[in-house]
Amino acid sequence: MAEFKWVDGGSVTTPAGYKAAGVTAGFKRSGAPDFAMLYSELPATVGGAFTSCTFAAAPVQLCRRRLKEGDTFRAVIINSGNANACTGAPGDEAAEKSCAMAAEALQLKPEEIFAASTGRIGVQLDLETIRKGIELAVPALSHDGGNLASEAIMTTDTVPKSVAVQLEIGGKTISIGAMTKGAGMIDPKMKALHATMLCFITTDAALTKKQLADLVDGGIEQSFNRITVDGDMSTNDTVLLFANGASGVVIEPGSEEEALFRDALRAVMQSLARKMVMDGEGATKFVEIKIEHAPSYADAKKAAEAVANSLLCKTAWFGNDPNWGRVIAALGYSEAAFNPATTDIFYGDMPVVRNGGDAGTPEADLVEIVKQREFTVRIDFKSGDADYWVWTSDVSYEYVKINADYHT
Repeated sequence: MAEFKWVDGGSVTTPAGYKAAGVTAGFKRSGAPDFAMLYSELPATVGGAFTSCTFAAAPVQLCRRRLKEGDTFRAVIINSGNANACTGAPGDEAAEKSCAMAAEALQLKPEEIFAASTGRIGVQLDLETIRKGIELAVPALSHDGGNLASEAIMTTDTVPKSVAVQLEIGGKTISIGAMTKGAGMIDPKMKALHATMLCFITTDAALTKKQLADLVDGGIEQSFNRITVDGDMSTNDTVLLFANGASGVVIEPGSEEEALFRDALRAVMQSLARKMVMDGEGATKFVEIKIEHAPSYADAKKAAEAVANSLLCKTAWFGNDPNWGRVIAALGYSEAAFNPATTDIFYGDMPVVRNGGDAGTPEADLVEIVKQREFTVRIDFKSGDADYWVWTSDVSYEYVKINADYHT
């Protein structure tokens, strides 16, 4: 594991050479901040991953094209309150024009700028509101603007989510900073080069485009692709990792320094993924589902995701009900291969099921486990060497209210 330290109040602008801003352009009827800009003072290589949803939003399609065609980039603009998804050719044009307007204001080329959006689906993006956001954001860009930017990308989030770490490489300090948003419609299953979950990561180290693509791909498999709030994948899920080299540190492919960087990046991504689940819409519980000794990785994954997304399990957890029958039902329909007669289940450290039957632990003891803000459901199939874990939440009355009333 990399030796790194967390930066108090760290954000996407903690690494050298980055500025950000968060402003109110007018997308949200509430008047809350709704437009963010992240800017690199130096050309940056970028790696990305995006939703695998067939109805991928216009900004997602734009980002895919940018990464495929470009080598270095300078900025990303993000609006909240309008997803610019399912908006057809006008939506595609609006995403391109948004970048062109930002490019003009920043004196850059449009192809050096990414766009991301989150909010209501099926509503055309108002370019005058984008223009206002750009006009306000450019003069507000600041090396201290990362936390303001993280507030501006929120939708149903209750808190902004930013982190940063520092580590020593070759006698020099480099930083990794990040911000994310997401509280509902969270089950990303992102694919490299293919929310709403939005995540923007920066580093002042220098890495190649291929390195970043590999690091993002591996990182999301150990973080964002291991979380679910409601089992729904967004049209707009996006992760972008910028590397501008402002620290003067070059991380060579396959080096020990790259391994250290990978560990620190994974920690950043897992921290943000955890924050997303903790802030899940109406969530009162953070639950880790751990599958052990499954016949295969695929079987372990199927089993973990079935339990993590089961509405019956999630509502039982909300009600402090240790009803393990719902867990075995989810395992049973997961299509995972396992032997029920050898399956053990634990809530925390307490046995719930032994060899497919009631373990005899008093229900009152199990209730005390599921009452906790955080607990683990561990399932041991005792039939192989494969493991898998997922972080999930409960489903509360508040979740239903938020999504029944939702209108940014």
